[in-house]
Amino acid sequence: MLKKMTSIMLAGALMLALAGCSSGKSDSEKVEVVTTYSIIYDLVKTIGGDKVDVHSMVPVGSNPHEYDPLPEDVLKTTDADVVFYNGLNLEEGNSWFKKLLKTADKDGKDAPVYRVSEGVKAIHLESKGLEKEPDPHAWMDINNGIIYVENIRDALIKEDPDNKTYYEQNAEKYISELKKLHDDTVKEIANIPEEKRVLITSEGAFKYFGEAYNMDTAYVWEINSENQGTPQQIKTLVDFIKQRDIPALFVETSVDPRSMETVSKETGVPIKGKVFTDSIGKPGEDGDSYKKMMEWNTKTVIEGLK
Repeated sequence: MLKKMTSIMLAGALMLALAGCSSGKSDSEKVEVVTTYSIIYDLVKTIGGDKVDVHSMVPVGSNPHEYDPLPEDVLKTTDADVVFYNGLNLEEGNSWFKKLLKTADKDGKDAPVYRVSEGVKAIHLESKGLEKEPDPHAWMDINNGIIYVENIRDALIKEDPDNKTYYEQNAEKYISELKKLHDDTVKEIANIPEEKRVLITSEGAFKYFGEAYNMDTAYVWEINSENQGTPQQIKTLVDFIKQRDIPALFVETSVDPRSMETVSKETGVPIKGKVFTDSIGKPGEDGDSYKKMMEWNTKTVIEGLK
């Protein structure tokens, strides 16, 4: 009798397990999302809210151009319902992202992998030999940040249609906030005298920002995956600064400041603040979201160039 009851219980457990496997996600289950770096992570959390569980591979404050994925990244990506990446040449350094997708079996045509920069009008790099390559820092124009949000919203709806209204409402609210931030940034930057409207950073990550908000930009090196802080790069920037009578320099939170410190020493122009480019700030600190980092950048640049 006991043996018969045990068999019935095992059969019942197996039926329940099979039923669970065939029914898809329950209402209480979250969409498992992997993002390549912290800015996309923040946008997905903002739109996905409590319906998503998000893992960002590249840590806050680190460079997403070149990254060595950890075993946890491979496992998370393998199990992910959705993977978001920037594209536009951002994750191309040492081909880390392509290798990761292949290892995680997410490189097929039907794999849920989405490029958040889809639809962005790319600005191209300027360095010799790289003129056909897109500059990846499209999010530095807040209008492009809105495109990222729209793409994330649409992808989440596709993968989790039961929560369509939830994602739409979150996106609508956030897009409204970003549109206002864009308009405010245009007005605030316009208050800087035109001859002083020059933004100099270590990496050339502010081209989209410059085009959107009517600023000239210059840099030591153009993109973090290339040579960084060579003597010739520093000399070229020093000469430019002396010609334009630049009042301030800026250094990014995610790069080594020594090259810009050398430029400052050679020109006598002070570094007036840190700005965010490839990463948001750490939780609880300045710029710890996409919206806050863009607000911080505008405030820092205006104060530095007054």
